[in-house]
Amino acid sequence: MQVIETVADDGHHAVHYINRVGWLRAAVLGANDGIVSTSSLLAGIAASGAGHGAILLSGIAALVAGAMSMAAGEYVSVSAQADTERADLAKERHALAHQPETEWRELRDIYVERGLSPDLAGEVARQLMAADALGAHARDELGISDFSKARPVQAAVASAASFSVGALPPLLTVALVPAPATIAAIVASTLLCLALLGYAGASLGGGHRYRSMVRVVFWGALAMALTAGTGHMVGATL
Repeated sequence: MQVIETVADDGHHAVHYINRVGWLRAAVLGANDGIVSTSSLLAGIAASGAGHGAILLSGIAALVAGAMSMAAGEYVSVSAQADTERADLAKERHALAHQPETEWRELRDIYVERGLSPDLAGEVARQLMAADALGAHARDELGISDFSKARPVQAAVASAASFSVGALPPLLTVALVPAPATIAAIVASTLLCLALLGYAGASLGGGHRYRSMVRVVFWGALAMALTAGTGHMVGATL
């Protein structure tokens, strides 16, 4: 992980959070999905009147299937992004080889729009292109940088791992708690984990901790309530 730091004249380091957005989003999404989907499924199965063994087996299946689904989904979507990036870079490389002056004007105009004078923008564009023309256009024209570059395998592994970490607490709760207290224990452990996840995500991202905790807990509680209610109604009719 790399965090941009700006250094003022007095030596003060201002730490920014923007470079955490990519991996933080994936980690929070995966962990939240693991907690909510697994605990909701377990609550629904438990509310249907199923036995302890069936509940535990359902939780294990949910963890494996959810982790693989997250990995496959992230890999496919990020691979599509990577294909688009490669196609755009190939077009930029061709344009730089055959129309360098046009590409220089494009980069100059970008810097003018950002507030530089035409002369200064032209000089900046010329120097950046002399150093790394493709890199300059990828960053400033296409918005592709090392921080945002698509990495399908990394995204797939991170998503599967974060989902599994999120799914473990409700699954362990079912494994360790006596059957009569299963639903109450699932709800309690899930709400606690969601609150901690909301707090951690807000802390790492520089957001409002209390608001983040309330948001995450509310939606998790709603998902469990709806799934448990559905399980109870279906179980009563079977």
